[in-house]
Amino acid sequence: MTETLEGKHIVVTGGTGALGGAVVGKLLSDGAICHVPNAHAAAPTHFPFTTHDRVELVHNVDLSDPAKVEAFYSQVPGLWGSIHLAGGFTAAPVEKIESASFAEMMDTNARTAFLCCRAAVRSMLASDTAGRIVNVTARAGLDPRRGAGMVAYAASKAAVAAMTVAMAEELKHKGILVNAVAPSKLDTPANRADMPDADATKWVSLEAAAEAIAYLASPANQAMSGTLVPLYGRA
Repeated sequence: MTETLEGKHIVVTGGTGALGGAVVGKLLSDGAICHVPNAHAAAPTHFPFTTHDRVELVHNVDLSDPAKVEAFYSQVPGLWGSIHLAGGFTAAPVEKIESASFAEMMDTNARTAFLCCRAAVRSMLASDTAGRIVNVTARAGLDPRRGAGMVAYAASKAAVAAMTVAMAEELKHKGILVNAVAPSKLDTPANRADMPDADATKWVSLEAAAEAIAYLASPANQAMSGTLVPLYGRA
């Protein structure tokens, strides 16, 4: 019988967001224990798992701060998996992108993913755990022509994709599997509000995305590593 996520400790960055809530819910239904870093001093009101007995919500964790990332991961016992959903988005014509805005995208998407991957790998190597790491890139990160009008975002997500493949190659002899998903448009309340005239039936549901992510983070995934999974729906 394939080993399950029952009792396994998994970090979910960005776990209080729309996709994060769906992923945490899926992992909890599979028996996992979720450790969720929160950048703020209190849990957001929309997060439904604040009092769940298998959710450890840790406040005031700045994922761009190496010391705070290491401190957060150091308190997770027996880390099995680390899922990195934290990130941001911005769009602007290239001539209007300020240097600070470009740096912010790289920090928010690529730097946070790197720091969390590094902390997770350190933990897994120290405990000799053949665990799982899942990042989130984007369609524009895999196909830069889709990044027109959002160059900084596309570049930062391309960096996440490159890191994922490189780390998977580096860690394959350690048994740590590293993958990423690449959504097109996710069917979130924010996207529906921002694009009221779009055909949301072509977008990827949060439940479908959570299923894919949970599989990559699970012991059921025994061979996939260095894979950038397109989650494009019908977009």
